[in-house]
Amino acid sequence: MLLLCSLLGLLCSVLQAQDVSVSNRRTSNIGEDVTFSCTFSSTDPTVRVTQIMWMKGTAKLAVYNPQHGTYVEDPTHFQMVDQSENSATLKILRIRYTDEGEYLCEVTTFPGGNMKANTSMIVKATPQNSAEANTKVVAGDQEQVVATCNSVNGRPPARITWHATIPGNVSNNMVNNTDGTYTVVSQYLLTPTWTADGMPVTCIINYESTDYPIPLKLSVQYTPVVTIEGFDDNWHLHRNGVYLTCNGKGNPPPTSYIWKTADGSPLPASVRAKDNVLYVDEVDERVNRSFLCEVTNALGSRASRQDVLVREKPNSSGAGTTGGIIGGIIAGIVGIAVATTVIMICRQQRRNETAKDDEELDAPPAYKPPPPSLKLQTEQPSGEETLLTKLPQQPEITYHEEMTPPRFRQPHPRLHLDLENDYLEQENPIYNEFNPHDSESPREEQGFVMSPAVYV
Repeated sequence: MLLLCSLLGLLCSVLQAQDVSVSNRRTSNIGEDVTFSCTFSSTDPTVRVTQIMWMKGTAKLAVYNPQHGTYVEDPTHFQMVDQSENSATLKILRIRYTDEGEYLCEVTTFPGGNMKANTSMIVKATPQNSAEANTKVVAGDQEQVVATCNSVNGRPPARITWHATIPGNVSNNMVNNTDGTYTVVSQYLLTPTWTADGMPVTCIINYESTDYPIPLKLSVQYTPVVTIEGFDDNWHLHRNGVYLTCNGKGNPPPTSYIWKTADGSPLPASVRAKDNVLYVDEVDERVNRSFLCEVTNALGSRASRQDVLVREKPNSSGAGTTGGIIGGIIAGIVGIAVATTVIMICRQQRRNETAKDDEELDAPPAYKPPPPSLKLQTEQPSGEETLLTKLPQQPEITYHEEMTPPRFRQPHPRLHLDLENDYLEQENPIYNEFNPHDSESPREEQGFVMSPAVYV
């Protein structure tokens, strides 16, 4: 029992002093060469290596024996390099996708026994990406493939998406290649019209979480689309320097422009056709007709019509002309500005008048001279009257001997004014207009001479 424990202790100490180390996990692309090292280390000099073997799964790839040499299962694909007493390196030539997986290095020692270490390899393949627009698409009412995007021989497979301003459908297809790679093909489909020609689309290939965008422009073939411009509805007799321009847009590009009259008659002598422009030297009655411009490309021909109405006199209203429209806009803006200015001035004047009226109401009343009919005389006239209007004659008072002469007494100002007002109103109606009863100004302040004192 004692001996057994001693042997176990010795074995544990030997095992704790031994170690096998291998290369870390590798990521490699198909077609590359890769190496995996395997090294045995021990602190006990009595322990020696008898064999180093590389395996993948249960298959033996290569074996190194210090005494018997090296054995390789497939020398065209595997090699054992850098052998030494304690290490051996496995080299894999031209990696294939089948080389992906776990690898094991087993080291046999004496007297320690066998020790193992694992590593692994991931095999990838960078895809070849491309995209192109289909240049043979012809406008029609059937859905067609207008662009194709390819990601060829990739591992792992790529993911393809599309970004487009024009709506369409997407068709994706993935193929497993014999070498372990993948080919992904994505097609963009739509019902092509002439408006889709030249529209941008982008194929986005995502591989290993990285986007690779490929921009494209669609190509749709169509017969020419024709428009005519230059007629401003103000072609009048004897007008010079006018012309019509024929705009033809097509894919393939237009090759010819032909000007005609709608009724099939020859062009008037006063017009000249040169390429896509119809020049009119001087407008006359013969120009009053309909003109056709026919545009041709490789797919066919298409025409547009322009009716020309010749006026006897210029269109002074400017309707139908760009200048008239612009002039009307400018006139409207000026009119609004003038109206706004007038309104602001009127409001300011109204504020000034209101402020002035308030100042006049707050100020004391100004002196107003009496009307001419009430003006007093400064000199004694030849008669007995001192006013232009007679005052009522005072009764004569007779004093008796026993009576004491009356003492002079100043009349009350308000009583005196009331008497005077009553008298003036009876004798002079004009006075009522210039001196109403509600006036609170004393007579002295208005320039009147007080009537003679009254004795009581």
